[in-house]
Amino acid sequence: MDAVEYTPTFDQYAWTFGGAEPALRVRPGTAMRLWTEDAYSGRIRQSTDLPSACVDINFINPQTGPFYVEGAEPGDTLVLHFVDLEPARDWGVSTTIPFFGGLTGTDRTALLQEPLPEVTWVYHLDAAKRSLTFEAARSDFRLDLPLEPMLGTVGVAPGGREARSSLVPERFGGNMDTPEMRAGATCYLGVNVPGALFSVGDGHYRQGEGEACGTAVEGAMNVTLIVDLIKGGAPVWPRIEHDDAIIAVGSSRPLEDAWRIAQVEMVQWLGQLYGLDRMDAYQLLSQTAKAPIANVVDTNYSSVVKIPKGLLPASAAYDGIHRHLRESAAALRA
Repeated sequence: MDAVEYTPTFDQYAWTFGGAEPALRVRPGTAMRLWTEDAYSGRIRQSTDLPSACVDINFINPQTGPFYVEGAEPGDTLVLHFVDLEPARDWGVSTTIPFFGGLTGTDRTALLQEPLPEVTWVYHLDAAKRSLTFEAARSDFRLDLPLEPMLGTVGVAPGGREARSSLVPERFGGNMDTPEMRAGATCYLGVNVPGALFSVGDGHYRQGEGEACGTAVEGAMNVTLIVDLIKGGAPVWPRIEHDDAIIAVGSSRPLEDAWRIAQVEMVQWLGQLYGLDRMDAYQLLSQTAKAPIANVVDTNYSSVVKIPKGLLPASAAYDGIHRHLRESAAALRA
């Protein structure tokens, strides 16, 4: 298996999906070891650092990439299997930001109220225990939480010559902020432009569903993934496969439209997997699906629909490529 290592310098980050020249060209079947910076571009490091003083809105959510995948053409399916996600630092940070988050007025939900205060929390990582320590900023409280690394942002270039901010989730993927994007997951994205031009970033050391305050435990990440390609069969919206579940992600506003998008994508996927009529797939989905919220804070909200494989007949999505890549990942670790 070909292997590529890439650690970008600051001037090599991408800040959009689309509109950026490829950092590297890779062939399907390549293993990639990448370094990603945190959403704040590494500018918040201690509890006295506040976003309004330290963060430039032009340099939020740096992306590692984009990468040109040889042979990828519009209508194909890009496959990204995440082998390992490992924190690149022994600390992560989370903040509240004025007029940003799920429980405050925003520029989209304008209210006559003062902004919530800016607060920064620093989480210290214990690698041996695989835990993070939450220390309350305004209370006498301390709690260890399990380390659960994920990537907030995974996406390809959109079509139509668009360039979209790395803060945006849409049908090209992007800033979906779902905890389902973790090690062991395989992500399927429809290719919109030659080469796909995929990027990854926005590492989270853990995040609750919904990302209520607008930020997770943000941290730099060492990412190991395998990139592959399926000719044709592009999903309309991002799909994810785990060993124990199939997942679709929809992004829009209001939240119920994001939920509807994910549900429709899953109806289509069930039809493809089992040859079901659309109404039969709709009924099966209605009785088996879970619907966690990914985020209610980004430019678009993201909703997930997830069906446990144990409730479904055995099937092989995309000719069993997830199982194949899991085997390749095991060999890579050996």
